[in-house]
Amino acid sequence: MCFAFRLYISVNEPDLAITMYKKLKMYDQMIRLVKQHHPDLLAETHIHLAKELEAEGSFRQAEQHYLSSGDWKAAVNMYRTVDMWEEAYRVAKAHGGAIAAKQVAYLWAKSLGGDSAVKLLTKFGLLDSAIDYAAENCAFEFAFDLARTSMKHKLPEIHLKYAMFLEDEGKFREAEVEFIKAGKPKEAVLMYVHNQDWESAQRVAENHDKDSVGDVLVGQARFAFEAGDHQRAESLLLRAQRAELAVKFYKDAGMWSEALRVCKDYIPSRLSQLQDEYEHEMSSRGSRDSDSLLSQAQEWETSGEYQKAVECYIRLSVEHTNNMELLEKSWTKAADLALKFLDSLRAEEVIRRVAPQLIEIKKYIAAAQLYLSIDQVKEAIDAFIAAEEWTKAKKVAKELEPRLEEYVDDNYKNFLKKQGRTDQLASVDVIAGLDTYAEQGQWKKCLDMAEQQGVKVLHKYVALYATQLIKEQQSSQALQLYVRYGTPAFPQNFNIYKRIVSDVLQMKGLNSADAYKTWADLRDMLFDLCENLEKEGLPEEDFDVCLLIAHYYTTRSACQGQAELEQQATKLSVSLLRHTEIIPADKAFYEAGLAAKAMGWENMAFVFWNHYLDLCEAIEDGNQEGLDHSDFQDTDIPYEIPLPEKMHLSESEHEEVKEWVLAVSMDQRVEQVLPLDERMVYEASLVSSNGTHYPPCVITGYPVLRNKLEFKKPNRVANKDDWNKFLMAAKMSHSVECQDVLKFITQWCGGASNMSYSFQ
Repeated sequence: MCFAFRLYISVNEPDLAITMYKKLKMYDQMIRLVKQHHPDLLAETHIHLAKELEAEGSFRQAEQHYLSSGDWKAAVNMYRTVDMWEEAYRVAKAHGGAIAAKQVAYLWAKSLGGDSAVKLLTKFGLLDSAIDYAAENCAFEFAFDLARTSMKHKLPEIHLKYAMFLEDEGKFREAEVEFIKAGKPKEAVLMYVHNQDWESAQRVAENHDKDSVGDVLVGQARFAFEAGDHQRAESLLLRAQRAELAVKFYKDAGMWSEALRVCKDYIPSRLSQLQDEYEHEMSSRGSRDSDSLLSQAQEWETSGEYQKAVECYIRLSVEHTNNMELLEKSWTKAADLALKFLDSLRAEEVIRRVAPQLIEIKKYIAAAQLYLSIDQVKEAIDAFIAAEEWTKAKKVAKELEPRLEEYVDDNYKNFLKKQGRTDQLASVDVIAGLDTYAEQGQWKKCLDMAEQQGVKVLHKYVALYATQLIKEQQSSQALQLYVRYGTPAFPQNFNIYKRIVSDVLQMKGLNSADAYKTWADLRDMLFDLCENLEKEGLPEEDFDVCLLIAHYYTTRSACQGQAELEQQATKLSVSLLRHTEIIPADKAFYEAGLAAKAMGWENMAFVFWNHYLDLCEAIEDGNQEGLDHSDFQDTDIPYEIPLPEKMHLSESEHEEVKEWVLAVSMDQRVEQVLPLDERMVYEASLVSSNGTHYPPCVITGYPVLRNKLEFKKPNRVANKDDWNKFLMAAKMSHSVECQDVLKFITQWCGGASNMSYSFQ
């Protein structure tokens, strides 16, 4: 055996040794190995062995393993299951303490029942607490069993707890029986009263608790009175000999005649006192009664007591009446009397008190007239404004306080604005109306009206609308605004123009003939801007470069619609690479590579797409320090460019590029080099190796080395071959797009000496 164990250990198989010991029931050796090699499974192993031993009937051994695992409760439950209660009690007491031992003793006793249970609990000194525990845990039958045997004095207490349990369960009849057995009939009465079961409450009271009969009648009466059944309530209270309570109920409800009747019939000794209370109530009510107040005021007025009459008229309030006309009449009467018969200070005080009250009940005109009577012009105007009497407010301001005319106008504008009466507001204040249209998003009305106010006003709101559209990611619509309304050279608008350019350059789906209108609109917007900048003598702030880019994209889109101009379209995509400080670089290199690939210029396509993949890695890393620009040395393709925030292509398109680059990289025929021209430099570069700069062709963007067509404006040239091909395509196809490009070139470049074919 030892040899087998050593053999298992020597081959690093302790688990086989553990299994061997388990099969041989050498549990101590098994536990020793588990503890040594799998300490984290030690407790689980003890539990497992304990359950096996328990199943075999080896309870003592099972107990040891349960205890070794720290689960003494499992050992207790094992002994309980096989009715070995003494063992269960021993383990619980030794490892669970006094409380656990008591719980086991209680369960032990419950399993025995009768005298045996009593003897057991008495032996442990737990009989009293066991009865309480049983009752608290709703084991009432066991509690009764224990109490009847040896502690009869606890039976009422158990009956009471049982009764409350039954009441909570809604078993009122059974609860009643238990309350009575507990010697608590009053509790049964209260239970029925709480549930408004008056008949049962009265029955229990009459049979078991005579003192509660009156309380039941009073409770029943209160319920009837609140329900409006006054006669029944009175009858019940008289039966309960509580006539004074009937009087109180009637009095509190303001039913004085009924209160006096009951008092006279049943408690005549208190009648005089009640009559005094009634008379006092009637006299005090007079101060709260509108008719009484007005009558009293008129009496004071007739007798010449004007101060008192004024106070009486003012005292009338909404607490006395909801008749607003009556209130207005009373308060204006007080003011009139004050003005006629009281000194000026007192009269002014009365009006300052009355006028706000009139405003509260929306009697604005009356309040305004009172304010005017004491030369409170501002307050009077406010009252007219509250009444929406704008003409009167304006008239008062004009005649009495001209400096408040603007105040009235401002309030009128705010009123029209809140009412949504923008057309009316605009007729009063154009700018306020325009602002309101803008706030409400009624941009067509806003711009139509603004257009009539001049360029500056118009473009203030065009800029506001464009800003909103840009925020809503609708830069195409913002572009349309400036195509329609022009692009003024306002410096405050430059960021809007730049954002539109940036957003359009980042848009997807514009590398096709179908995108012509978008590119043409961007080109026209920028051309208008550059023209305006030149007129104003302002710096172009790179807008001239943006115009050149937009022209290239527009021309490329026109070429893409003509099969014979595919090469020109490709050259334009390649030329755009020198502007990646403005165009998203990954987009530019992708489109240049795509065009070169379609033309069969595989070397060029390989270089461009290879760099596209490097750019994508840099975008993902958020760092372009590792970018390799060696392919673009001695070219005018910039190195220092902003890195796009995210890739332009979809994942599937990106994967197609990767697959093509990988496939081509294995092809010996394709070289990772850019084509050179007669200068021995990259053919699309505008700068030669000796630093000479060449102007770009307006058709392709490629450098014009010779055989060029010159336009009137400086540095505006075209390669004659490309120009002639474009011109021929425009004439043969009648392409609206190509003709539009030619028209634009004429405007932008100033035209050439001979705009027809040039073969020289």
